[in-house]
Amino acid sequence: MERCDLAVERKHQLGCNCCQAVLLEFVPEISSGFGLDAEALMRLGSGFGSGMGSMEATCGALVGAGMVVGMLSDGKVPTVLKARAMSTEFKALVGAVRCADIKGVKTKKVLCSCDNCVRYAVQIAEKYIDPLK
Repeated sequence: MERCDLAVERKHQLGCNCCQAVLLEFVPEISSGFGLDAEALMRLGSGFGSGMGSMEATCGALVGAGMVVGMLSDGKVPTVLKARAMSTEFKALVGAVRCADIKGVKTKKVLCSCDNCVRYAVQIAEKYIDPLK
């Protein structure tokens, strides 16, 4: 099973939010580099359920991917530049980056499921982590 699918499976098994699901998929790398375990990452991502600010801002899965890349990048390319590129790529796949827009709060048209947002965020994070390039 691919890493992105494992993240979705974990999201359902543990009942965690999208940000937490993305973060948990990178526990081995984050733990070895920073000593943060799954419990610490669950806490870190706990405020990003339904996107940042409860649908008011960025999709939690994308926030989680940004956190992962920030922690695991070597610093040669500033994380802010990677985050911009990641956001652009995510928007091209999903149709928006704001949770409320993705979920169609105003339009009543869902652009992407939470499961697919998690899948895309994990795939994008993998691309932007320097050691994995």
